[in-house]
Amino acid sequence: VVEADRGLLALVAEQLPLPGGCGITVHAEDARTALEAAPAASADVIVADVFGGSRVPAQLTSVEYARAAARVLRTGGCYAANLADSAPFGFLRSQLANFATVFAHLALIAEPSVLRGRRFGNAVLLASHAELPVAALARRTAADAFPARVEHGAALRRLIGDAVPVRDEHAVASPVPPEGAFSVG
Repeated sequence: VVEADRGLLALVAEQLPLPGGCGITVHAEDARTALEAAPAASADVIVADVFGGSRVPAQLTSVEYARAAARVLRTGGCYAANLADSAPFGFLRSQLANFATVFAHLALIAEPSVLRGRRFGNAVLLASHAELPVAALARRTAADAFPARVEHGAALRRLIGDAVPVRDEHAVASPVPPEGAFSVG
């Protein structure tokens, strides 16, 4: 686990300590720096749930970052990222374009209202060089307490549209969520 916020790490260690011998190590460092320093083909899964406040930091939104993730994944490995956006999906489309440049297979999981552009919300990007279990994912996400849809193939290519990969020098953080977008009722 890589987490840059040392205060959060201290809180988690105090309130939810990891059991000894669990095989999980925690590193207090920047996610991109850790990814770039990781050995090639050293991970089966990379989960990027990285936010600076309510936004994905710019250094994690470029095609160079996508290439770094691909380098670290083993054959058949999977990258998963929690992203947030709303219609017209400028940020999300650019992220899909970044990962489509690097990976052979992509899928996107989100609530239907988010995908229809009715509200700002989260979407999970999956990327792999191996085929993704789209049918199984679609069944599981549709049956969830908060049902979601899985977009892939032609539908995902339509969503990407004319979006182009974003290079480091043009990378920006994800959009600011609208007031109350993630408030708990």
